[in-house]
Amino acid sequence: MKPTLLVLAAGMGSRYGGLKQMDGLGPHGETIIDYSIHDAVEAGFGKVVYIVRESFKAQMEEAVQAKYKGVKTVDGEPLQFVFVTQELNKIPAGFTLNPERVKPWGTAHAILMAKDVIKEPFAVINGDDFYGKDSFGILADWCRAHEKTEGQYCIVGFELENTLSENGSVSRGICSYDAKGNLTDISEHLEIAKEADGKVYGNNSANGENHVELDPKALCSMNMWGFTPDYFGKSEAIFETFLEANIGELKKEYYIPYAVDCILKSGKGSCEVLSTPSHWFGVTFKEDRPGVVAKFAELVEKGVYPSPLY
Repeated sequence: MKPTLLVLAAGMGSRYGGLKQMDGLGPHGETIIDYSIHDAVEAGFGKVVYIVRESFKAQMEEAVQAKYKGVKTVDGEPLQFVFVTQELNKIPAGFTLNPERVKPWGTAHAILMAKDVIKEPFAVINGDDFYGKDSFGILADWCRAHEKTEGQYCIVGFELENTLSENGSVSRGICSYDAKGNLTDISEHLEIAKEADGKVYGNNSANGENHVELDPKALCSMNMWGFTPDYFGKSEAIFETFLEANIGELKKEYYIPYAVDCILKSGKGSCEVLSTPSHWFGVTFKEDRPGVVAKFAELVEKGVYPSPLY
């Protein structure tokens, strides 16, 4: 059984100023998702599940059907695509939404939208982040090795220095793990940047310490996860508890790290921290775009990717 790639693409890109999931950044108009799918197929994934909003579902489906027509898996089978929508009213029965709320419930809620279409180990990625070939290979290997297991998950950790932006400071969740390599905590750090002395500094939001020197080799989360299908049931139960406390909130969201942390603390699962040598890059603001375009052009020039990609 080939693993599935779940792409979180429901964000509307408010800070970026447009639907960045559809923005052509490669030499022939390729999107970041295009490169992720290319790497995932080479690594052995067999199905792609898109989490989108109903407002642009038809647009995404049309674009995907045209672009990936004829793309096959490593076994020569047609690559499967499924589209699932995330809307704020897709919540368990018995809860009444605050009528003023307009946003869905976050990344962990988004994953739950796919519970009826994924029955095999699966990877989760952001649609607007470039993760690199090595990362998908590592994650595919993990998924294949956990086809018959339950309660064992993973996160692909990127070395902090490989995730910094040339356009300003960033926020990152730095992973802590035990001697067996199992995740114990993800600590959010803000305003991370490399300064004139060559060292990396940031603010620890957990304890309020500012301008703390950080290990450039520390592994941080870029929202690249691996799960077995039993995760859905565990996460759905946590979401119901979350809603009991937050159903009236306008902006509170149910995030993947929170869901995983609840599972770990309950003793119902573990999460292995995997390390990748890949360099992350992505588009958060419009100012990031030229740098990403240049990086894809460089990768094509070096022969890492064909051009056009499809």
